[in-house]
This record gives sequence, structure tokens and C-alpha cells, in this order.
Amino acid sequence: MAALFLIVFGVVMRLLPHMSNATPVAAIALFGGAYLSKRLSIALPLAILVISDAIIGFDSFASRLTVYSAFALIGLLGWTLRKRRSAMTVVGSSLAGSIIFYIATNFAFLYPTNMYAHNWHGIMQSYYAALPFFRGTIIGDLFYTCALFGGYELVVLLRERMQRRTAPSV
Repeated sequence: MAALFLIVFGVVMRLLPHMSNATPVAAIALFGGAYLSKRLSIALPLAILVISDAIIGFDSFASRLTVYSAFALIGLLGWTLRKRRSAMTVVGSSLAGSIIFYIATNFAFLYPTNMYAHNWHGIMQSYYAALPFFRGTIIGDLFYTCALFGGYELVVLLRERMQRRTAPSV
């Protein structure tokens, strides 16, 4: 049930107007890796992307493959949080996921086009031009990661408190 909710949430948030790249897909991948099955950490972001891309429209196969692969890597990164979840590791993983996405997608989008020279200078121009999108990626990833992880931990804490209050005295 949680997986279905996350997929619907991710798709809806990609379809609603938002700041460039500020969607919950990376946060859902990290969350899936940390709390759900390893398979879901890869399947959730891919399902969100395939469903929403079918509505939004697909661009080139190479660009979609790169985007999908970047989010799969972020899901794998979530596996590292299984035994070491703290505010620092979660925020650090979110930032690492943002960097993975930025580096992978901007390098991949550089080569099929002639917008930039295919040399070091062209690569740097591509990354520089993408900084506004990177800002949106970081803001979205941090916001949604904090909301998902923080919300989940809050629910767990509240459930534990309720169970202690309703537990029979011995």
C-alpha cells in the first residue's frame, strides 16, 4: 500500500506545476532504499518516471535511459541508509543523490546535441548552464527527503507512544 501511495504521489507531483527538477522522485528512491525492499527502491522511481513520462511525453531514448539510471543509482544509495539513518546521513545522501543526477544527466545531454563543443570547455559550459536546474534539484530533493523521512519517523514515534499508553499495566 505504501508503494502505491508513493507512486501516485510521485506521478502527481511531476504533473503539477513545480520549480524545474523539484520533484519527489529522488526522495522516494532514497526512502524506498532505506525502508522498503531493495527491489522497490529501484522500481518506485522507475514506475513514477514511466507513468508520468507517458503523460508528459518522452524525449530521446538516450536521455530517458540516463535519467532512469540516475534515479536507480539514487535508490541504491538508499540501501546505505538501512543501518545508519540519522539526520546527517539522510541529508548527505539526499545531496549525494542530487549530485549524481546533475553530473549524469548533464554529461549525457551534452553529447547528442551540438549545443556545446565536445571537449572540456563544452562540458564545463553545459554544467554551468544547468546550475539553475541543479538548484531546483537540491531544493526539491532536500524538501521531499526531509518530509518523507521525517514524516515516517514521526509516525513511528507517535505509534510507539500510543502503544506505551495503551499497554496494560503489569
